Amino acid sequence: MDRVRAASGVRATARVHARRDGRGGTCLPVLDGEGPLAPRRTRGTGDEARVTLVGAMSGPLGGDRLTVETEVGAGARLRVGSAAATIALPGQTKDEARYDVRITVADDGELHWLPEQLISAGGSDLYVTTRADLAPRARLVLREEQVLGRAGEEPGRLTSRLTVRIGGACVLDQELACGPGAPGGWDGPAVVGGHRAVGQLVVVHPRFAERMPAARMLGEDAAVLPLAGPAVLVTALAPDALRLRRLLDEALAALERD
Repeated sequence: MDRVRAASGVRATARVHARRDGRGGTCLPVLDGEGPLAPRRTRGTGDEARVTLVGAMSGPLGGDRLTVETEVGAGARLRVGSAAATIALPGQTKDEARYDVRITVADDGELHWLPEQLISAGGSDLYVTTRADLAPRARLVLREEQVLGRAGEEPGRLTSRLTVRIGGACVLDQELACGPGAPGGWDGPAVVGGHRAVGQLVVVHPRFAERMPAARMLGEDAAVLPLAGPAVLVTALAPDALRLRRLLDEALAALERD
């Protein structure tokens, strides 16, 4: 991993590659990172490898450019989480910070991407992109949770774009902008409706090609939406991070029963 500190912020890339180890498990031939991005292997279960992203520095700060690249090979299984919430903070410059997640999963590979919440602190400006490129028989569980401001604080500006491709076809491409400078109405009933925690859950599984879960509401603040592929999107709103996690956990359990 290369990191360059410049007047405009930190530039860093972390890489995680998972492959079958030939003994019925998953190995990690590439696992590197430094600065604000420190991936660590943790104890897995069965044939699944686990990686925890540890925040070695504060950030992302204004002007930072951070990237996490994750590749899962054919037949490998990987679970990625984080040790704590990520907090977007204002930096010494007024430049926008960027945090890019790039995911690739091969046929019969499986990735659970389950980081902790991203918190948009007052005065920050962060643009997050998550792009998942999956083979036709890949499996994915991807969770994103954004919290708009710390307790008793107005949020910074947060823009989040999520794109999912399966077999080269785009099944999801959505963007949400919140906070100062975002398009008008972001806090109104058509977007977050006064809530301060918003989350997405994407589940991709070949079994959905034969039996797609039905579109439905899960209570008043979460909805299940089938996508144009073997994939399902859950969107949830909540007053706080704890309630949001509960909603997404309940949604995942319901999809696993479908």
